[in-house]
Amino acid sequence: METASLDLNLLRTFLAVYRSGSFTGAARLLGLSQPTVTTQMRALERQTGRELFERLPRGVAPTPVADELAARVAAPLDELAAVAGPAPAAGSRAEPVHLAGPAELLCTTVLPALAPLVADGVRLRVSTGLTDPLLEELRAGRHDLVIATTRPRGRTLHAVPLTDEEFVLVAAPVWADRLRDPRHARDTGARDTGEGCTGAGDTGEGALDGGGAGVGPEAGGFAVAQPAAGDPGGTFDPALLHEVPLVTYAEDLPIARRYWRHVFGRRLSRTAAVTVPDLRGVLAAVAAGAGFGVLPRYLCQDLLASGALVALLEPADPPINTGFLVQRPGAFDNPDVTRVRTFLLRAARDW
Repeated sequence: METASLDLNLLRTFLAVYRSGSFTGAARLLGLSQPTVTTQMRALERQTGRELFERLPRGVAPTPVADELAARVAAPLDELAAVAGPAPAAGSRAEPVHLAGPAELLCTTVLPALAPLVADGVRLRVSTGLTDPLLEELRAGRHDLVIATTRPRGRTLHAVPLTDEEFVLVAAPVWADRLRDPRHARDTGARDTGEGCTGAGDTGEGALDGGGAGVGPEAGGFAVAQPAAGDPGGTFDPALLHEVPLVTYAEDLPIARRYWRHVFGRRLSRTAAVTVPDLRGVLAAVAAGAGFGVLPRYLCQDLLASGALVALLEPADPPINTGFLVQRPGAFDNPDVTRVRTFLLRAARDW
């Protein structure tokens, strides 16, 4: 879509409608009348030759054309507004930005990235938790921005992809060395681990992944996965992990089960040795030699680089989960919300 000839005032109004989810909300944000906003959106639709919003009983929903246009103009318009907007009154400060998301990602990646904004005067109020409760709190107005591990349902919230997290099967060197010992491999491979092929009744995470990615030929009743980094045999049989304690996030093994289905094409059937509802705790236990686990690469990349942790497998198609930056309608009456959002979207390109 050609945007060079479009009126900046119309684009500014468009972005307000897109973010607030209604012509009325945009009018309130911009200090305009609702009929003026409606007239401007009709003019923009005539200029683009495409419908931008679907009118709903309450508010509007963006069309794919509007999604594309917003992705192209949001950052430039936000930066222009920051430069050209009125200076704050002497001694005044913007309200704190209420940001929420997974504790691990916030503490290890997001907050360090936002340090320059804090040093420049932006105030943050940070909350941690699971995605579904945080999104409900966002709808209720308790947060301005939420980093969600799934795209929110419905059209009341606007979400943009922020970052992809790759999951890695890891263990401490002491376990990695033992697993690569051919004698241990023969002893373990002779036993039935109970990690057989998925039955028709399984409704686990494999439905999301399509299953079977990275699976090689069958060998001795177990799938032989793609080569592990540094594995002289060039294969890794998941049956070898039968005698290794599993450290995980929760009793139902959500991350490990997804990894098994995606990489090995089978169901994971075992009990965790340690559960801790914080992936930093899982990392600490695994690095100390408690057993093996499945972790996001961003969380363990430093230990992998130092050799304190070993990736047992490096499949060509690892499991990926996309994180979304979600905003509530009306949050952009605080200019610092815009600054935080724009800064995160730019910083996440390097994560």
